[in-house]
Amino acid sequence: MEESMKHIAVLVGSLRKGSYARKIANNVLDMFPKDYEAKIVEIRDLPLYDADYDNPEETDKPLPASYTEFRNTIKAADGVLFVTPENNRCIPACLKNAVDVASKPAGDVAWKGTPCGMMSHSVGAMGGYSAQKNLRLALSYFDMPLMGQPEVFLGKSPSLLDENGRIAVESTYKFLQSYVDKFVALVEANPRH
Repeated sequence: MEESMKHIAVLVGSLRKGSYARKIANNVLDMFPKDYEAKIVEIRDLPLYDADYDNPEETDKPLPASYTEFRNTIKAADGVLFVTPENNRCIPACLKNAVDVASKPAGDVAWKGTPCGMMSHSVGAMGGYSAQKNLRLALSYFDMPLMGQPEVFLGKSPSLLDENGRIAVESTYKFLQSYVDKFVALVEANPRH
């Protein structure tokens, strides 16, 4: 009997089309097993979170369709992988907004119980450590099985990629593949549904 396909939502913490985070994410998509479908879920068009959208008494602010679509996509995912840069020693605003959008309404949190992995990077040496620390804090309330070790902090990220945006350093490629393998094991051990 053929196993059913597992779905991984990949969230990129940068809106820039040519961002290093997106290039890293595109490399990682191909590292999942054949019975996994890993896809980047766009967060660009999510309006800033406003609790009035979820308040049925506020009739002049209807719930944006993009909120509903994003929440349903996260709820349907077997796991979520964040790939993010660091902005001013913190999580990028677009990614924090996505976390907030899927955290509501309170009785129907999309993140709850979703296995989660994180990769961060920076053009400097720190590899986005502060962004990942803040992302872990933002997600800590939602009872998500989180990857512990290894942790992925990719420092000097431009030097890891070739002119086509592919990982050019073999040790980095192998490290990311080993992370994905362990993330898959986390997803398998923590079925969402």
